[in-house]
Amino acid sequence: MKFTRLGDLLIDAGVITDEQLGQALANQKKTKRRLGDELVKSGIITERQVVDALTMQLGIDFVDLTTVDINPDMTKLVPKNLAKRYSVVPVRTRGDELYLAMSDPLNFIATEEVRAASRKRIVPMIAMQSGIDHAISQLYGTEGAKRAIREMQQEVGESARERTGVQVSEVGVENESSAPSIRLVDNIIERGLSSRASDIHIEPMEGEVVVRMRVDGLLRTEFNIPKELQQSLTSRVKVMCNMDVTERRVPQDGRAIVRVRMREADLRVSTLPTVHGEKIVMRILDRDKKLNTPEELGFMGVNLERYTELLDLKQGIILLVGPTGSGKSSTLFTMISKLNTEQVNIVTLEDPVEYNIEGVNQVQINEKTGTTFAAGLRSILRQDPDIISIGEIRDQETADIAFRSAVTGHLVLSTLHTNSAIATLDRLDDIGVEPYMISTALKGVISQRLVRRICPHCKEHYTPTEDELRSVGFDPDDPSIKDVMFSRGRGCPECYQSGYRGRIVVVETLLLDKKIRRAIATQASRDTLLAAITESGFEPMEENCRTLIRNGITTVEEMQRVIFSDVD
Repeated sequence: MKFTRLGDLLIDAGVITDEQLGQALANQKKTKRRLGDELVKSGIITERQVVDALTMQLGIDFVDLTTVDINPDMTKLVPKNLAKRYSVVPVRTRGDELYLAMSDPLNFIATEEVRAASRKRIVPMIAMQSGIDHAISQLYGTEGAKRAIREMQQEVGESARERTGVQVSEVGVENESSAPSIRLVDNIIERGLSSRASDIHIEPMEGEVVVRMRVDGLLRTEFNIPKELQQSLTSRVKVMCNMDVTERRVPQDGRAIVRVRMREADLRVSTLPTVHGEKIVMRILDRDKKLNTPEELGFMGVNLERYTELLDLKQGIILLVGPTGSGKSSTLFTMISKLNTEQVNIVTLEDPVEYNIEGVNQVQINEKTGTTFAAGLRSILRQDPDIISIGEIRDQETADIAFRSAVTGHLVLSTLHTNSAIATLDRLDDIGVEPYMISTALKGVISQRLVRRICPHCKEHYTPTEDELRSVGFDPDDPSIKDVMFSRGRGCPECYQSGYRGRIVVVETLLLDKKIRRAIATQASRDTLLAAITESGFEPMEENCRTLIRNGITTVEEMQRVIFSDVD
């Protein structure tokens, strides 16, 4: 291939100008990034424009690595260190040719290194960087796991299949197989972090152990582990999280701090005995995660106005409600970070402490030592707090103390598990909070869910059918709907063909005005209470989600899956 500089090629293709190239080259001297990366990071061009220009000018084929099934034996031709150093992926061979996916096919040093290692003639192919990262993670991640599994099988041997109970000798077996078991667990955690997973599930089945990861709210299977390695894998996780290795009959909880590629993450780990052995779930909490603004979370319009109005309060209780995994903690900490100033004393009760916030006094719940939510809350009240945050209201005792704190001059923030803002009022009554206390202390309820965002890289518009419109509450005969275009994701390398990337909150915010308070305090009929809530301008969550659909942020399918799947 004739040597061509990337900058000259992009100018010839009409993608950038001489001035833009000069600007990028000047920046490159400071950042030390590759020219293509510098052009993309500076916003001069997109990665897709680079790919299209290289494909056209050099006559190189484009390969979507998220749709290609690569033979694991390809790892024998290109070692992992070379693949990661040069961002290349071996795709396939034909005779003495090796088809090599590259983000920069003009990197001839990489081509020569791979040719020397594989002893094959290199045929460059161009791929998106995200696709290459994904393929390296999948191909070499699986390779690392498989190598560790092979070594564990060799060391554990046939005796692993014959064990039926807890034996003292298992400690010796675990010591002998610790190196490969450590590598296997580390590999699983690394893949979880690189995939943006919120949870890792290690699930024992009758004949194997399945590893699944929750990404953007949905679980997907990553790989399977032989059944005979289950005990070594479980023991390694327990050792890492300071759990009792010998106890298999009762659930256990633990935590660990891991560092992967200069990123620190907290793992909250839970084990649960099942008929096929102990299931493990790891919740990943990224320590380096930036706290968002309400706008970044997805608050907009009337919900953003009401969110701001609630944060201006000096006393009372604000509740964040929704099911597990609906983003309540993220919203709660966004509120705390906004309220965190030098003039106020903020104390939080958490189980566990998820995000460290400078200037906030964060207390870890530990029921073994008697530090429950109720006991901790009593102690907090003697610490001269202005703002109190309670991780969750779980019982009547905690609820009573929280509401009494709210009417004695404190601003209290907390979460509750209910399906809607209106259902929260019923739930508080069910817990045992007196109606007069609810009407006096409760200032507002934010109910939320998380829906997946349409991938911006493969978004396309389409005209919805009348059935689609009706399925999410639109009126097909409404003139304002006639020419509205909906959006969806085709699936691309950036979103791993899912059509979605990231999530956004769907919200309903209930502010308690005089009429609502009067209806609660007098225990008025359900119809009277609902009428008062409607008159207050309350907009249900469904309306917020319909706005997201009309704005091209999420899809009809997501609204059906997340919003209409709930039963109040």
